[in-house]
Amino acid sequence: MVSTTTRFSDTQNHWASLFIEALSKRRILNGYADGTFRPNNPVNRAEFAAIIAAVFNLSVKRQYINFTDIPANFWAAGAIKKAYETGFLSGFPDKTFRPGNQISRGDVLVSLVNGLEMSSKIQPDLLDRLPQIYQDAASIPGYGRNQIAIATSAGLVASFPNTKLLNFGNAATRGDVAAIIYQALVYLGQAEKIPSAYLVVPPTSTSTVRVSHTREFRGAWITTVWNSDWPSKAGLSTTQQQEELVAILTRLQQLNFNAVILQVRPEGDALYASELEPWSAWLTGTQGKAPEPFYDPLQFAIAEAHKRNLEVHAWFNPYRAKTTIKSGSNVRPHIAVTNPEVVYQWGNQLWMDPGIKIVQDRAYNVIIDVVRRYDIDAVHLDDYFYPYPIQGQSFPDNKTYAAYKSAGGQLSLNDWRRQNVDQMVLRLSQGIKATKPDVKFGISPFGIYRPGQPPGITGLDAYSVLYADAKKWLEQGWVDYLAPQLYWRTDQTQQSYPVLLKWWTEINSQQRHIYAGNNLGQLDGKAWKSEEIEKQVKISRNQAADLSLGNIFFSVGSIIENRQDISDTFQNSLYNRPALVPTMPWRSTTALPPPKELQVNNRRLSWQPGDNQPVRSWTLYRQSDANWTLQRVLSAGTTFATVQPGTYAVCAVDRLGNESQGVVISVS
Repeated sequence: MVSTTTRFSDTQNHWASLFIEALSKRRILNGYADGTFRPNNPVNRAEFAAIIAAVFNLSVKRQYINFTDIPANFWAAGAIKKAYETGFLSGFPDKTFRPGNQISRGDVLVSLVNGLEMSSKIQPDLLDRLPQIYQDAASIPGYGRNQIAIATSAGLVASFPNTKLLNFGNAATRGDVAAIIYQALVYLGQAEKIPSAYLVVPPTSTSTVRVSHTREFRGAWITTVWNSDWPSKAGLSTTQQQEELVAILTRLQQLNFNAVILQVRPEGDALYASELEPWSAWLTGTQGKAPEPFYDPLQFAIAEAHKRNLEVHAWFNPYRAKTTIKSGSNVRPHIAVTNPEVVYQWGNQLWMDPGIKIVQDRAYNVIIDVVRRYDIDAVHLDDYFYPYPIQGQSFPDNKTYAAYKSAGGQLSLNDWRRQNVDQMVLRLSQGIKATKPDVKFGISPFGIYRPGQPPGITGLDAYSVLYADAKKWLEQGWVDYLAPQLYWRTDQTQQSYPVLLKWWTEINSQQRHIYAGNNLGQLDGKAWKSEEIEKQVKISRNQAADLSLGNIFFSVGSIIENRQDISDTFQNSLYNRPALVPTMPWRSTTALPPPKELQVNNRRLSWQPGDNQPVRSWTLYRQSDANWTLQRVLSAGTTFATVQPGTYAVCAVDRLGNESQGVVISVS
C-alpha cells in the first residue's frame, strides 16, 4: 500500500499528494528547504529533464548535440544530455534547449510516449475518440495527437479539477508532473496503482466493424382528402383520430416499411396548426375548426412515426384550392377568401393560378413554414400542377398570361406555364435546403413524361397538359428523389411498368433516387392480384444499380385492409427483413460516432450515444460466419435489446440514414 503520511507542509489536501509522496520516498522528487513542495508551481524544461534522468534508466538512442544555451557547467547539463539521448526531449531548430521555458502538460505526455517508445506497444486507437474524451480535443496540436491518444490508452493522463479537459497547452505544475510520472511507472509495472478521481480512465477498448445491408425506400401515401385513409371520417374525436393514426403507423412498422407520405395540405388548408391557412375540414368537418381537445396532427404524426422508425414526408398540393364546390365553404385565411381573384373554378373544383405571384408566394411560404417549425424528413409534391384537362375547356389564366406578355414576356403560353411550375420547384428546392439542409425534397409526377418517351409508350402528356417538366427537375438535380406514378400492370405494353421505370432511371444524370409509385387501389383479384405488385417490386429491385431504390404505395388504406392479401405479401416475402432508407451522398456522408458503453447483462444489450448529436435510430446486426445480418432497427430512445447468444454489432443512424461503424459484442 502507498503511505498516506505527508512529509510536505503544503500537500496535505492537494489532489496530487499521494503521487508526490510516493515519488518523494523514491528520492525522485524533492521539496524545498522550508519544508514545502509547492505543487502548483510550474515546471521548466530543465527541471523536467532532471526528473526524467532520475526516473528512467534507458539506453542511448541518438547522439547528443551541444545546445548553444547549455554550458558544460549548467546545473542540469547532464540530465538534459541524458533526456535528449534517450529520446524524451529535443531542442529547437536554432540549436537551443531553452531550459527556463515552462513545459506544457501536453509536452510532458508527448515526452513520455516518445521516450518510453510506447507507440511500439500501443496503437493510437483512441485518436478518433479524443473529442468524446476531452472537451478541448480540438486544441491538441497535430504533432501531439497520436501521442495523446496513446497516453490516454496507457492511463498516463491526470487532470485536475476536470478530467474532461486535457489543457494541453497549460504549463505543467509540479503536482501534474508527479502524477503523470507516477502513472508512467505504473504503466511500466514499477509502481502500484494509486486511486484518484483525477486520472483519466481510458475508454474500454471496443472493436468496431463496418456493416451494411441492402437499403430500400419503403413508403406509403396516407391520403387525407375525402377521408380516404385518415381520418376515416371527419369529426372524429381527438382520441379516435390519434388511435387510428397510431394503428396505421404501427402496422407499417410491423411490415418493415420505413416512410410515410402524409398529406398535410390537400386544398389550400392545413392538417396542422397554421397562421397562414385554415384548419382542414377533413379533420373536424368544418374548415377553420381546430381539433377538440386541441392537438397538432402533424406534430403527433411525426412523434409517433419516428418512434417506429418511419420517416415523415409532408405532402403538399401546391395549387388545388378546393376538391368540390358542392360541399362546405372556405374561410379565412384560405386564399379563395383572401384573394378570390387568383382562384378559378375548374369543373367542380377550385384551382389557384400558378402564374400569379400571390399564389407562388403562398405555396412557398406555407411549405417553408412547415419545414421551419416541424421535424419532417422531406417535402413531397404529387402530380397535380396545372389541373388535369376537362374536355373542351381551357384553363382561365388568359389575363395573367396577357399581363406577362405586356410586361415584355417572350414565352409561348405553354412554355410560360411550364416556367411557372419550374420556378416553383426550383425556389422550393433552394428554400428547403437553405432552411434545413437535412430535409429532403421529392416529387411524384404522372408516370408518363410524354407519349413516345420512350418509344411505344402512349398516354397523357404531362409535359404539355399538366405543364410538369419532371425530366428537367431530375436532370437539374432540383429534387432528391422522383417517384413516378407507374400505375399500370407489367403486361400493359403501351404503359409498360419496366420500360417506363428504366426510362426514368436513364435520364437521371444527377444520380438522384427513383422510387416507383405503385397503385394498390387497383387490386381486385382479377386483372390485379398481389402477385402483380410483387412482380413490380422485384422489377424495381432489379434496377437498383441504376438508382431504382424503392417504392411508394398508393395508398395505405389498401395495406391496412389487407386487400388481396397484400399485407401478407409484404410481411412474408417482400418486406420480411427490415431496411433503412437509402442514403443521399449529395446531402451528407458524415456518419455519427459509434455508440459507447456497449455491454451485456443476462443477454440484455445496452449502450449510450457516442456523443450529443441527435440519433434517429439504432441498427442491430448479428454475425453469421463472415456475414452480418440486420436484425432490428430500434428507435432513438431505445438503447437496449434482448438477444440470443451470438456476436452482435450496434450502429448509430442519423436522420439522413448514414450509419456509424458497428460496435461489436459477444453474448454467451
